[in-house]
Amino acid sequence: MKKLVQTLRNIWTIEELRNKIIITLALVLTYRFGTHIVLPGIDPNKIEEAQKSAQSGGGLLGIFDMFAGGAFSQASILALGIMPYISASIFMQLMTILVPQLQKVQKEGDSGRKKINQWTRYLTVIVTAFQAGAYVAYLNSPGYAEAIMPAYAPYFWFSTVITLTAGTMFVMWLGEKIQDKGLGNGTSIIIMVGILARLPQSLIQEFSAKGERAGGGLLIFLIEIAILIAIILGLIVLVQGVRKIPVNYAKQIIGNRQFGGARQFLPIKVNSAGVMPIIFAQAIMFLPTLVSFTNLDSAQGIVKIFNDHSNTWYMVIYSVMVIGFTFLYTALIFNPKQIAEDLKRNNGFIPGVKPGQPTADYIGSVMDRITLPGAIFLALVGIMPGFAQRLGVTQGFSTFFGGTSLLIMVGVVLDTLQQIETYLLMRQYDGLMKGGRVQGRQTVSTTTI
Repeated sequence: MKKLVQTLRNIWTIEELRNKIIITLALVLTYRFGTHIVLPGIDPNKIEEAQKSAQSGGGLLGIFDMFAGGAFSQASILALGIMPYISASIFMQLMTILVPQLQKVQKEGDSGRKKINQWTRYLTVIVTAFQAGAYVAYLNSPGYAEAIMPAYAPYFWFSTVITLTAGTMFVMWLGEKIQDKGLGNGTSIIIMVGILARLPQSLIQEFSAKGERAGGGLLIFLIEIAILIAIILGLIVLVQGVRKIPVNYAKQIIGNRQFGGARQFLPIKVNSAGVMPIIFAQAIMFLPTLVSFTNLDSAQGIVKIFNDHSNTWYMVIYSVMVIGFTFLYTALIFNPKQIAEDLKRNNGFIPGVKPGQPTADYIGSVMDRITLPGAIFLALVGIMPGFAQRLGVTQGFSTFFGGTSLLIMVGVVLDTLQQIETYLLMRQYDGLMKGGRVQGRQTVSTTTI
């Protein structure tokens, strides 16, 4: 406890870090305040009742509501949250990999990245406008339709689309300010805050449900908390796990000075794809439910399977898709040939492996070997909420046992801790951990991994 207090005191004594933390908290509170402002034309007194009657805990709508911190189901001005920007960013990221012209723009340095970011903002406006129109149709569905004021109905569609588009752009601006003036990872922090906002209510619901059970309901609740902590620890291992490939650099003597000759490591992450395979798999798995979107309760056959996250077939298909998307996305973002060329250009080589194509083949084979167990563990994390529901955990609390929410929270928290630890070490303070360091992005020579 004394060590923790001293670490917090060290953090507060660094003026730059203190200002970044204060700015981040202020922007996050602004975002959370906005999620409770109801759209124009919506009767606030009927929102809670409409939310209960139109509540959707699964599928893509559940993902939207989770990322928006409940603003989606509350008909808030920030109902779409940061998701349109995330969709536009993913699309632009894939396009920069697949389209050679965009690859050239990206390699132009800061000017190229600014162009890509500006195009992403324009695309965000378009995506938000389309999603806002769909959200208006969702609000006109049974449940929420009663909350719309009849006198405002003729103007509701236009005003809602404008308001939601402006709200998403405001959230995007908040994320950029957190990135520039705060602790960084602005978009990720906003998503994490939205997810964490639902945790207290989910804990209370789970505790109440177990308290009503006879025969050790409280003990079962404590066991669930212990299992959740164990899953988080395993997920930390997955996020930070790396395979270090030894790399030697040839000695160079220039004048009376020697350069190179050092032995370093090329860190290959076990989970290079991050949370993207789970997001892609969830989006694909949601498509069959569109067949009976308006009445999922009466859905039969394959539609019923894809709507039930605790169904055995759903979990099997979902696991296969997560594993497949993990390999696909890793192949898109990881280029062994480029890494081999960078090593060769900097006089680096892997002991026992010839430079050039043999090095690329060796790195690719190592990547394939470590990606498989990482993909299997990621698939297991993705279906853990389904197992939790089958074991009697409430639907809201089960989402914290795995899937997108838990993976994002763990990843963002680790990145934020690494940022804080960097400031502490730069000021010659002890890090956040006494026996080790929070692992962040690592570099080898001029090659960024």
